[in-house]
Amino acid sequence: MTGPGVTDLRVGGGAGGTEARLEDLAAMGDLTDDVAADTLGVAMSCHRYLVDPNVVASALLNPAGVARFEAAMLGALDGPSGLTATSAAIGLRGVALRASAEAYHQMDELNARALDAVRWMEGAAVTSSPAAALITALGAGGAIATDVALNYDGDWQRYLVEHPGLVDQLVGMSPGMISSLGLPIDLATLMDLTAAAYPDGEPRVVDGGIDEAAGTPPHGLGDIMEGLDHRNNTDPNIDIRKVVGPDGKIAYIVDIPGTRVWNLPGQDGGSANDFGTNLDAMAGNETVLQKGLEDAMRRAGIGPNDPVMLVGHSQGGIVAARAANDFVAAGQYNVTHVVTAGSPVGRIPVPDGVQMLSLENRGDIVPHLDAAENRARDNHTTVTFDNQSGTVGGNHAIGGNYVDAARQLDASTDPSVRRFRDSAGIFVSGSSVQTHQYTVERR
Repeated sequence: MTGPGVTDLRVGGGAGGTEARLEDLAAMGDLTDDVAADTLGVAMSCHRYLVDPNVVASALLNPAGVARFEAAMLGALDGPSGLTATSAAIGLRGVALRASAEAYHQMDELNARALDAVRWMEGAAVTSSPAAALITALGAGGAIATDVALNYDGDWQRYLVEHPGLVDQLVGMSPGMISSLGLPIDLATLMDLTAAAYPDGEPRVVDGGIDEAAGTPPHGLGDIMEGLDHRNNTDPNIDIRKVVGPDGKIAYIVDIPGTRVWNLPGQDGGSANDFGTNLDAMAGNETVLQKGLEDAMRRAGIGPNDPVMLVGHSQGGIVAARAANDFVAAGQYNVTHVVTAGSPVGRIPVPDGVQMLSLENRGDIVPHLDAAENRARDNHTTVTFDNQSGTVGGNHAIGGNYVDAARQLDASTDPSVRRFRDSAGIFVSGSSVQTHQYTVERR
């Protein structure tokens, strides 16, 4: 069950978002600086006319006229409304524009940190005063249980997916709860410590050959997401689509599906798509799946200058975002685009030069597992939508959910979405495609 259908798409960030306008504001400040410098340069060059030999010599014949000229020039250059004062005023305006942009950046960062701090303190309060916490928990739990019984027919899963903010709150409180017990910790460190309980190991990459069932080149975001859904429902866990354009130019789309093994700490599920990879990736570590992805891309013949789009669902989106950072920083692969679906990527930075599009069903609890909103950066566009199935799996599914949302974006007139589509043209204008499949295992 995947819900009644995708509705109410809302776009944040990207080329039409606040961050882009802030970048424009900062750019305007830089341009204003240039104007101020040019104006000051004109003023300085004009000062030489005050002592020009011809002007000084003419004073012998017309001292009153020269005096008037000198006074007029000094007023035009150094008076209250002269070029020098105007240059200073323009320079101050440039400083103000850049300061405004930076203030917005700082406020955005402070708000995010403040929310983390509040949740941390709420968690600490729970364990530092167990009696009060128990009373509060019983009261809140009783109210929720009553609500579930009366309004949700006892269906706790439906209640959770209709109140996904509870996940943010619980995840955000957990570091504070542990810290108050004597182990100071933040969310990333907590993830890292938990991930250490899972086997790490090295990847074993198995070449699955050409996938003959995936031979149609994508011609939009919907087709890209459908290709990811195809890989998500078959055994190999990496697809590399080699897209060849009418002009012979080549681009690569790399599909990374989500978690396949929900193993407990200490258990080795044999898969690189296990729960340990989730924790490792969210903690900011290089995962065995990312290492296998790197090997698969090398085997597929992707060169350092070939355009690459990384596409991931759930865990695959986390790995795609992390890999984009590492590949770009190392100059290893030319990752130009990342598309994530139902992935908690709010704490992962997007490298300059990479365009990222994140799709999130508002009733999907998985994007809430990092307890962070996606930042509205000029190169990170987030699209949220409604498609409430009443189940965790239904709200998180690719088919009938994220695929349908992506198809609606193919016709969107939103400036951020249009800019992303336009920038990704090489990936969706191919005349042919060859899909190579790989399986990454943990050894």
